[in-house]
Amino acid sequence: MFADWLFTGFSILSVLGAIGLVIFRHPMNGAMSLVITLISLAGLYALLSAKLIFVIQLIVYAGAIMSLILFIIMFLNVQNDDLPNEKDRFLYLIGGGVVLAPVFFFLKKIVQSIPGTEATIVGNGFGGVKEVGLVLFKDWLLPFEIVSILLLVALIGAVVIAGKRRMSK
Repeated sequence: MFADWLFTGFSILSVLGAIGLVIFRHPMNGAMSLVITLISLAGLYALLSAKLIFVIQLIVYAGAIMSLILFIIMFLNVQNDDLPNEKDRFLYLIGGGVVLAPVFFFLKKIVQSIPGTEATIVGNGFGGVKEVGLVLFKDWLLPFEIVSILLLVALIGAVVIAGKRRMSK
């Protein structure tokens, strides 16, 4: 019962944060709305017993990345005079709502057609570091290594391109 209330609260907060991200004009207000959304999503992960994803969401996304984004916004010192004049902004928002309304009703119809079943309780080890690591390195070893090599090649390419630009100056 309490989990249902938490789920509803985190869901409403995440949607309101996403709406605030779109509606607010100043970048700092939008970034704070994104922080609310990311923390709410972390709460939803916690309700799913996904401990590792919950911690990663809080530390990496809501913590480190949002700190960097907020620091950049504060460093740029954006004033209201610097922002573009958006006279028809709310017309675009209403138009987007009209376009997305059929999608919403379609998804609502699909969700209501899903038969209700009792949720099963997951084991104690679900969502932990060890379990995720075992699945990652047993079942997904080749894709994991391919992504690692791809990231290494991208890093080397960025260093080479930066070196060429520095030499040309």
